[in-house]
Amino acid sequence: MTSSKKSIPLVRLFQYAKEQRREIILASLFSFLKKLFDIAPPLLIGTAVDIVVKREDSLLAYWGFASPITQFWILAAVTALIWGLESFFQYLHTVYWRNLAQSLQHYLRLDAWQHLQKLDMAFFEEGSSGRTMSILNDDVNQLEHFLNVGANSIIQLATTIILIGGIFFYFSPLVASFSMIPMPIIVWAAFRYQRKIAPRYALVREKVSHLNSRLVNSLGGIVTIKSFTGEKWEVEQLRKDSDAYQEANRQAILLSSLFVPLIRMVIVCGFIATLLIGGHLTLEGKMAVGVYSVLVFLTQRLLWPLTNLGETVDLYGRAMASCERVLDLLDTPVKILSGKKEISIPLGKGSIEFSQVHFSYQEGFPTLKNLNFRVEAGSTIGIIGSTGSGKTSLIKLLLRFYDINSGKICIEETPIEEISLPSLRKHIGLVTQDVFLFHGTVEENIAYGNLKASQEEIEKAAKLAEAHSFIQQLPQGYNTIVGERGQKLSGGQRQRISIARAILKNPPILVLDEATSAVDNETEAAIQRSLEKISQNRTTLIIAHRLSTIRHADCILALEKGSIVESGTHEQLLNKKGVYHRVWQVQTGERSA
Repeated sequence: MTSSKKSIPLVRLFQYAKEQRREIILASLFSFLKKLFDIAPPLLIGTAVDIVVKREDSLLAYWGFASPITQFWILAAVTALIWGLESFFQYLHTVYWRNLAQSLQHYLRLDAWQHLQKLDMAFFEEGSSGRTMSILNDDVNQLEHFLNVGANSIIQLATTIILIGGIFFYFSPLVASFSMIPMPIIVWAAFRYQRKIAPRYALVREKVSHLNSRLVNSLGGIVTIKSFTGEKWEVEQLRKDSDAYQEANRQAILLSSLFVPLIRMVIVCGFIATLLIGGHLTLEGKMAVGVYSVLVFLTQRLLWPLTNLGETVDLYGRAMASCERVLDLLDTPVKILSGKKEISIPLGKGSIEFSQVHFSYQEGFPTLKNLNFRVEAGSTIGIIGSTGSGKTSLIKLLLRFYDINSGKICIEETPIEEISLPSLRKHIGLVTQDVFLFHGTVEENIAYGNLKASQEEIEKAAKLAEAHSFIQQLPQGYNTIVGERGQKLSGGQRQRISIARAILKNPPILVLDEATSAVDNETEAAIQRSLEKISQNRTTLIIAHRLSTIRHADCILALEKGSIVESGTHEQLLNKKGVYHRVWQVQTGERSA
């Protein structure tokens, strides 16, 4: 659904909720029936007045019950039945609407999260994580509140207007005409109010997104904040964002608070009209006392609930602003489309070929230009290059985090766009410089590579990654909680757990992106020893800042400005006296940077 052809948010929500249609219909029916029996008591009061005034000539006497006492017993029985049914349907509509709110909230959150994971990396790298979190939490919860309360209120209000309006016109068109004069004014005011309030609530949702972004970013950078003593500055920035959120809410509150007082003054005109005109007709004998009693009570039932219309519309406005943001997220197009081919690559296989690959994040600013190279199955290739040369972009393209602009990338002679994304990524083990560990135990983080792995397999992977010995020294060993993003562990420990996770995945293709650049010499030596073991019988790509990590690679590529400027073995590149040779001299101390 394109933005230019968007439906009303409530219509979009109903179109989305296909599996909940039955529950929506039943909940709406129960709301209608509850209000139907809720309207009956004024009719019963009018009937009671009719019995007292007319006795043997009352409406019930006309139906064959001559005795006023009998009429009252019948009226009492009907009253008990009606109140019982009203209570029963109130229970049903409450249960159905609340369960519907929980169900729809559950599926919306799951579908939004599932869709989010299909989006390309550009969405995450260019967007705000705080805004996304706000949509998944705050906006979905707004919809829950509306379904719990607002939807039922709208249905019952519509039922009240239709049924009581019909009763009024049946008994006295004249009284009905004057009593319902406020109705079109109120409806017009409600719609105009909703149009005015909607942009204000959209602004409120946007401001809370900024607030969430600030909190998420600050929590993620708490070490930097503390080390640079930036606490006061951070509090000041949060205060500004919170002030903006408060001001947006204040503007919405000013308008929302005005609705009910104005509507009350319009409503009282309708009540006075019923009181005066109906009273005058009754005194002249043109209207029965019982009917007059019914109309007076029904006027209150008809008009006073409209004072809640402002609150209902207010709730609707908030919910629809949130609804639009959630559904817009669900409508965000998936740019990286999965292929249909399932592949099965055994260890020892997994050749990779880049053929005339061109790629840019932004048009006019190429990142990779005419990239051509081949990695034979089971071989190891090293990749070096200065910052911005395109090394990491090359890996992102191989995993299809982004799609190339032109050219072809093949694995085992199959273009990667023809391979299903799960099948492609299942065969590639990725270890990055910026290691991400989930909040949980060491064992759980290693097992993420293979959720069905046994304890023995997990420990074997840890030993190959040279992580087993330090894990045993942790307070609870493999059951030690690593903290959010693994903050309780050192950089080298996190890196080795990340390698163990990749080993447990047991992929035919292993990719290491600056895996040793941020560790000490001892840890680097340990990681190199583990790499020598695990790269055997695998196709391995190693992006390295430290040339000692890749000196034994079968081939080394040197990238500059998105192009390969040198290729060869360590000895061949040293003999060329080019880029690789200069970097080697700097790192070995033979030459200053």
